[in-house]
Amino acid sequence: MTTTTTTTTAPAPAVPATGRRAAGPRRRPIRAGTPVLYLVLIVIAVIYIFPFLIELATSFKTEVDATSNPVSLIPPTWTTAAYAYLFSQSDFPLWFANSAIVTVAVTVGRTLFDSAAGYALARLQFRGRNVIYAGLIAVMAVPGVVLLIPKFLVINQLGMYDSYSGMIVPLIADAAGVFIMKNFFESIPVAVEEAARIDGAGTLRLFWSVILPMARPALVTIIILSFQGSWNELAHFIVSSSSPNLYTLTKGVASLSSGQLGAAKRYPVQLGAAAIMTIPVAILFIVFQKRITNTATGAVKE
Repeated sequence: MTTTTTTTTAPAPAVPATGRRAAGPRRRPIRAGTPVLYLVLIVIAVIYIFPFLIELATSFKTEVDATSNPVSLIPPTWTTAAYAYLFSQSDFPLWFANSAIVTVAVTVGRTLFDSAAGYALARLQFRGRNVIYAGLIAVMAVPGVVLLIPKFLVINQLGMYDSYSGMIVPLIADAAGVFIMKNFFESIPVAVEEAARIDGAGTLRLFWSVILPMARPALVTIIILSFQGSWNELAHFIVSSSSPNLYTLTKGVASLSSGQLGAAKRYPVQLGAAAIMTIPVAILFIVFQKRITNTATGAVKE
């Protein structure tokens, strides 16, 4: 009788390869020019921000320190006398209120009228559309200063001079905003509108409920440009009003800087007013900066 013996050989343990790193996220190599690029960007940022830092620091200086040390970033003596003067002994609160009223009205008006006009030029078929668009481009090529005298004559003839209507109505729509909205609406697929029309949506309902929500990035851009433009506007307010009760921040700060209001060489007061004037625009950019780069994705599902 023969007995057969079967021998089972266990597998040899895996030997880790030498010279290899464990799997993990790879670090991108730092290019030779990257530190130099960052250094250049930092220098540019400092140059750009430095005047604002001087403005802010000077607003907390005394008048003597502002004259003797105009570019120092650390006031020798900290004081809020400039801000106390602005809010208690000047018409600065009135200027701020006028600027807020005009800016909000112009921003809302431009958002509505620019979007409606842009949609009409982009989608609606009507006689003379190309002529209107050509005129729009022509208006964008004309310098604004050229239109100041004609603007004054029209405002005066319509009886809107030295009033809120004269300050707001001429700014309530602009060619650049219509141009931006038209180009954005043309980028939206036509299939979206066709699907909405099949569901029974009319032109107004289609624009308000379907197309306009998709144009949020362009609307945010219009809001920012309108707010910044009307908040910083000066030339139009000079030719549309003359009453001190209708002074905006731009006219008031310009009067302070020129010494018309008895603030000659009062640098802390002037720069304090300028610093406050920049705050609303800065806040607007910080809040909406990420939404400008958004795109109308997901409009059409396959």
